[in-house]
Amino acid sequence: MTRRNILRAVAAAGAAAIALSLAACAPTTGPSGDAGSGYVTDGKLTIGTGEPAYYPWVIDDAPESGEGFESAIAYAVADELGFAPEDVVWVRTTFDEAIAPGAKDFDFNLQQFSITDERRQNVDFSSPYYETTQVVITTETSKAASATSIADLKDLLIGAQTGTTSLDAVEEQIQPTAGAQVFNTNDDAKLALESGTVDAIVVDLPTAFYLTGVELTGGLIIGQLPRPDGKSGDEFGLVLAKDSPLTAEVTAAVDALRESGKLQEIADEWLADAADAPVLQ
Repeated sequence: MTRRNILRAVAAAGAAAIALSLAACAPTTGPSGDAGSGYVTDGKLTIGTGEPAYYPWVIDDAPESGEGFESAIAYAVADELGFAPEDVVWVRTTFDEAIAPGAKDFDFNLQQFSITDERRQNVDFSSPYYETTQVVITTETSKAASATSIADLKDLLIGAQTGTTSLDAVEEQIQPTAGAQVFNTNDDAKLALESGTVDAIVVDLPTAFYLTGVELTGGLIIGQLPRPDGKSGDEFGLVLAKDSPLTAEVTAAVDALRESGKLQEIADEWLADAADAPVLQ
């Protein structure tokens, strides 16, 4: 072998050794389902929520405090999965980003995501951790204040957040003459109601009690929309990446919390005001 060929062989061997060394040092985790443990970061549980996250789901937009219904649920699930509170990492996403197809930067996300077949085409859901209904709310000075039926609402301006089952309820159950008024967030819808841009908005039941009791001046609950086709109310599930290797494990954790009574205990603590409201016909 010539001296030149020997040098080439040595260089090739060195390059191979470097490549093996780099491979050994490379991280074993990535977006949900890529590699390693299946978690975004080994040894950590990465949980997504909204920006901002609202009461009563999260208190003071601080999910890391464990205060608020969904924050408490998240830490209870983390405990079932074997994670200490200090090993929980929070990230923020919009509602639409979380349920869009593609890789995720969270292990699971919770922002009152109703479990639907349409959404299941893009993401996985855990089993339900809460069930609720859709509620029409307004203010004392609104034209909707005297409404007592769905028929009374049809000629009014009714709004809801885009991409939600609340918006579906407006379009499918109320079917207002002017069409549904669509907003990016519940906060935008609330501001439109306060300013008189819309006459009423539709939100889930716990949010309805909070908005009318705390956020809105002269807030009123007109009533719940009936559950269509005899179905149960909206079921909220934890969102995971499509075909996530964690789906079964996370679902088992939620099921264990339900069976132990912990889910109900958390609901009793944070959603005690979400009592029955009249059902509109």
